Amino acid sequence: MDKFRNWIRTFMQGRYGADDLEQFLMYLALGVIIVNIFVGSPLLSMLVTLIVVYALFRMLSRNHGARRAENSRYLRLRMKVLDLFRGGKRKVTDRDHRYFRCPKCNQMVRVPSGKGHIAIRCPKCGNEFIRDT
Repeated sequence: MDKFRNWIRTFMQGRYGADDLEQFLMYLALGVIIVNIFVGSPLLSMLVTLIVVYALFRMLSRNHGARRAENSRYLRLRMKVLDLFRGGKRKVTDRDHRYFRCPKCNQMVRVPSGKGHIAIRCPKCGNEFIRDT
């Protein structure tokens, strides 16, 4: 058993390994497998195979720079998607305020509604911009 463990250790030396995108791909493959149990499509089986092969390719790759860039693009996209859902309920139910993003630093700024044409100062960067409330 120690011989096999040492072989795995030396084989993985210098390889990229698992990251957030790797985990997402594996969960995606698992989800497609579960859907495919009910649907039984050969196209979904092929999709699962492609996802797993790509995930293994990323994990066994020695090109750290490219894999790191892929992972950072994935993380940026994930944050954009999560930002759509964060604070969404408060924005919908809060009728007394309007929410704007600072054009300079992208900080969310809450201002009272019904005040007309006002200058808004960002609390984070100090940028001033004008919006209608």
